[in-house]
Amino acid sequence: MTSRFDKSAASAGQVLDVQRLINEQPLSRFQWRVVLLCFLIVFLDGLDTAAMGFIAPALSQAWSIDRASLGPVMSAALIGMVFGALGSGPLADRFGRRGVLIGAVALFGGFSLASAYATSVDQLLILRFLTGLGLGAGMPNATTLLSEYTPERHKSLLVTSMFCGFNLGMAAGGFVSAKLIPAYGWQSLLVLGGVLPLLLVGVLTVWLPESARFLVVRNRGTQRVRRTLAPIAPAIVASASGFSVPEQQAVAARNVFAVIFSGTYGLGTLLLWLPYFMGLVIVYLLTSWLPTLMRDSGSSLEHAAFIGALFQFGGVLSAVAVGWAMDRCNPHTVIGVCYALAGGFAYAVGQSLGNMALLATLVLLAGMCVNGAQSAMPSLAARFYPTRARATGVSWMLGIGRFGAILGAWSGATLLGLGWSFTQVLTALLVPAALAAVAVVIKGVVSHADAT
Repeated sequence: MTSRFDKSAASAGQVLDVQRLINEQPLSRFQWRVVLLCFLIVFLDGLDTAAMGFIAPALSQAWSIDRASLGPVMSAALIGMVFGALGSGPLADRFGRRGVLIGAVALFGGFSLASAYATSVDQLLILRFLTGLGLGAGMPNATTLLSEYTPERHKSLLVTSMFCGFNLGMAAGGFVSAKLIPAYGWQSLLVLGGVLPLLLVGVLTVWLPESARFLVVRNRGTQRVRRTLAPIAPAIVASASGFSVPEQQAVAARNVFAVIFSGTYGLGTLLLWLPYFMGLVIVYLLTSWLPTLMRDSGSSLEHAAFIGALFQFGGVLSAVAVGWAMDRCNPHTVIGVCYALAGGFAYAVGQSLGNMALLATLVLLAGMCVNGAQSAMPSLAARFYPTRARATGVSWMLGIGRFGAILGAWSGATLLGLGWSFTQVLTALLVPAALAAVAVVIKGVVSHADAT
């Protein structure tokens, strides 16, 4: 059945609102392909990001070094991710999402593969930093590209579903490492994390489209926009005389940083950064050190890797539910509740070391809450910023948040070095969880509007 919008756009040859077109059409095979490709990018991003946490016990044993010496290596990729995220957003807002994404995947795949052949801590530190540059650039731009091809009614659900690929990739690293590392050594996980992205680069080069909204805002030509949008609604797109996006006139002449720090967006920007930062403190302390904490408490290497993977797998289970709830309820409340519950479950994990079944259940629940909230934050940011500055807004939230990841990985090494117990480390996570919950709820009160 042809909608009123379809008829008017097709008959009058009007300037076509790109987002309205996407909103009023059913999801096409073309859009589902974008979802799948972005999911694969984020999945491999997660696999490579978590790799050091899973290989750390075996690497420490193979190189005869203590766990504190691995602290800089554990943080090296995270530092690279900061620079990758902060630099890639402005590049993507100026030159396009597609090229930045393909380059990012090639970068983290190539240097992950090279990391497998490192022979010293210093070599591995440098290679993991370079890997992090690509990892940091991949996720925010995949989020931005997908958000610009999704209808408003499904935006949070689809973006968080894509983002759960990151948690699934991290979980897959744990499950795979439990089999690969005992059989083939610590290098095997890095080889896998390098070869798969390099294979994906070829697929992306052929199948990944540029954002139609970006093409419109940057005036890249009516015919190029028409070719890009044609798979969604061929007849409507062919009849349009031109294309626009809702916020184009309001922000087209402004610098991207002037947009994200303007009076309209400035406070919201800060209130997006804080919960994402605090959430990553939790995620990366547990991702980087939970297997080691389990080993120190007497668990086998296989059990430690399995428990660590459960934490990431929890995010896979919850991301879709969180996205679905965000499309139907106040998204800030949904995310705030998830952060608060994450703190409670992390505390409970620290009290349950003697009961393996209960421990596994609580780790899964903690992972569902905190990873579900983290998966939802890029969607919240993508909805908040206009097209002109969307990649920058999302990538800077992820980039600044990476300092929380660095703090989480570093604080794990520091607290263990100070002799903190498993229970004490987990109890300390109540603080960042509470701060994250409060910040995102405040944003919902003072800076809640979405870009049109």
